[in-house]
Amino acid sequence: MINIPGVNPLFIWIGFIVMILFFLVLDLGFFNRKRHALSVKEAVIWTGVWFSLAMIFNLFIWYTSGQKMALEFFTGYLIEKALSVDNLFVILLIFSSFKIDPKHQHRILFWGIIGAIIMRGLMIGIGSALISAFHWILYLFGAFLIYAGIKIFFKKEDTYDPHDSFIVRFINKIVPVSKKMDGNLFVRHESHGRFAITILFVALLVIEFTDLVFAFDSIPAIFGITLDPFIVFTSNIFAILGLRSLYFVILKAHKYFVYLPLGLGCILVFIGIKMLIEPFLEIHILVSLAVVVFLLVVFTLASVFFGSKKKSRKDHR
Repeated sequence: MINIPGVNPLFIWIGFIVMILFFLVLDLGFFNRKRHALSVKEAVIWTGVWFSLAMIFNLFIWYTSGQKMALEFFTGYLIEKALSVDNLFVILLIFSSFKIDPKHQHRILFWGIIGAIIMRGLMIGIGSALISAFHWILYLFGAFLIYAGIKIFFKKEDTYDPHDSFIVRFINKIVPVSKKMDGNLFVRHESHGRFAITILFVALLVIEFTDLVFAFDSIPAIFGITLDPFIVFTSNIFAILGLRSLYFVILKAHKYFVYLPLGLGCILVFIGIKMLIEPFLEIHILVSLAVVVFLLVVFTLASVFFGSKKKSRKDHR
């Protein structure tokens, strides 16, 4: 991990987490105190801000630990950011299904990011411990990524309904759910006055559950780039920090990313193969980065130039 002379590694971990919490509090507590739906302009600006912070941190890694570790961070960041786009489509569907007002979505996404940071930290810690004890588990990760990538190519039209999910049915059995939509997560129930959760909190739990599912793809993929838990964690966290603002861009432009999921499938298959052949053929980090960038560019351009034709054919059915 990052090595700073005279600084204990534990303090580097603590310093990073404190820095991230400071940025999040500054974001929601100061710049976005008023509940409102981000405009595309605001969303693009904030996406640029989070990307700039990630790249500044990347330069810091380069300065303290060298080019190789900096490239590993950037590649991991790029992979997680790309895979998260698919997650944003599901979040868009969840908000739509629960009829969440756009002015409340930013706050729900904020708490969703907090939960994701905690879950990702736990998963990366467990993953690193397993790899240290059982190195062969990397081959299971690789095989799983290949399976997940191929599965994307045969994925049918998304018919996911959050109301039918296990987590929603489970919540309804143990906690009363209020129909109030005043922007709060917890309220007094309108009929009996006792504690209740709102549909906003249910949507937050469903988002956390889907993020956990998506993390089973993205975290092993980054372990395919580097085994350093600090690089895996920091690249992962910086990538998801900008998801709230990126979501509002996707909200307006998601119809133009028709072929991007196929590109994400190719990335997963490539990383999976890389993990399986690593003992026999080491693929340089620059090659991995070049392949990831190439696939993202090709499938994004395909979506821009040919996606509208595919969408029009679908609309005519």
